[in-house]
Amino acid sequence: MGPAEKVEYEMMLLWRHNQVLGPQGRHSDRMDRSAYVLLSRILLNGPMTIRQLSEAFGLDQSTLNRQTSALLRAGLVERIADPDAGIARQFKITDEGAQQLEDERTRTVTSVAKIVADWSAAEVEAFAAFLRRFNTDIEQLSGRPWPRP
Repeated sequence: MGPAEKVEYEMMLLWRHNQVLGPQGRHSDRMDRSAYVLLSRILLNGPMTIRQLSEAFGLDQSTLNRQTSALLRAGLVERIADPDAGIARQFKITDEGAQQLEDERTRTVTSVAKIVADWSAAEVEAFAAFLRRFNTDIEQLSGRPWPRP
C-alpha cells in the first residue's frame, strides 16, 4: 500500500469513527453535522448570504436553502438585512445557536481529549499541525479557504 492509499484508508476509518468524535447526524440528540459546520463558518465569518455560503462550501444554493431553513426553524440562526445587497438577506448565528455550537464543540473536544489522553503534548501538537497542513492544502486546491480563529 502506497503512502496516499494509507492516508485514504485512515481517512475512511476516521469518517467511520465520527460518532465518537463529534456531531452524529439525525439519529442522535447531538447537533447535525451540517449544522455544526455551517454554524462554525457563520460564527467565524460573520453573517453570510446563501450565495456566500454556496461559494464557501461549494454546494448548490438549494442544498443550503434546506440546511439554513432547518437552522432557522431550530432558532440557531436568524435572517438579517444584507447592508451591501438591497433585498438580500444574511444568516446570523443567534445566541442560542452560539450556545448550542459551543456545547457541541465542548463535547467533541472532550471526546478528542479522551482519545489522545496517552499521547504526549508534543504528539498532539504534531498531529494538529499535520491535520492543519492537510486541510489547508485541500483548501488551496479547492480555492475555498476556511477562516481560522
